[in-house]
Amino acid sequence: MLGTLCTLITALTCVSGVTVVTQKPPVVTVRKGDTASLDCNLGTVDNSAARWYKQVPGGVPQFVLYFYHGNSAPTYGSGFSSPKFTSDHQSKSDYRLIINTVEETDSAVYYCKTWDNSVKVHVFGPGTKLIVTDGDLATPAVTLFPPSTEDLKSSRATLVCLTSDLSQRSKGLADVSWMSSGESVTEDVSTSPAEQQPDNTFRISSYLTIQTADWDKDVVFTCKVSLGSTFSEKEIRKTSCSL
Repeated sequence: MLGTLCTLITALTCVSGVTVVTQKPPVVTVRKGDTASLDCNLGTVDNSAARWYKQVPGGVPQFVLYFYHGNSAPTYGSGFSSPKFTSDHQSKSDYRLIINTVEETDSAVYYCKTWDNSVKVHVFGPGTKLIVTDGDLATPAVTLFPPSTEDLKSSRATLVCLTSDLSQRSKGLADVSWMSSGESVTEDVSTSPAEQQPDNTFRISSYLTIQTADWDKDVVFTCKVSLGSTFSEKEIRKTSCSL
């Protein structure tokens, strides 16, 4: 699969024909002490390595390891080593990061990156969220706010979905998704990174920009927040609000 990669340097530069790196599943939830497996496909690239990075909310990415299918073992970043972290491959473009005997400190977003030599760019995957628990995670608390009166005077307005009281164990690694009339919406969505609060819980804010005409038609909008195997969702429509 090929796509278009845009980067902001001094101006917006777009490179077409770049490989698309995919990662699955998007979220992995495992119990403390178990093994986590995260898969990465490098798309059209079959002659470059997979590089893995770990990032906790609010932190900087840490280089975990580098693995090329022609090598016998991975090369590790500082603080990471075997047998805790290892990697294998199923083909020249399919790689897997394996984390053994996981601990709660392993909870993070793990990104897979490769080098596309055909267009001379580094390409990142979308990331896989790893959530390690020693028990059930609490259901996320979700509050959905309607557009402001001022917003509704224009042709476009914004809904706000606030996720709060995410436990410290969750590391704020929740997924926020939106629906309109039961159909998934991905455009005009902006979701902030998880923010740690003074009480060590996490909060996430997500924004959906809608057409004011859809609000006036009483379209139902839904915000769903997933955390591992638990989720919470809230619906909102014009007739359910008193503005």
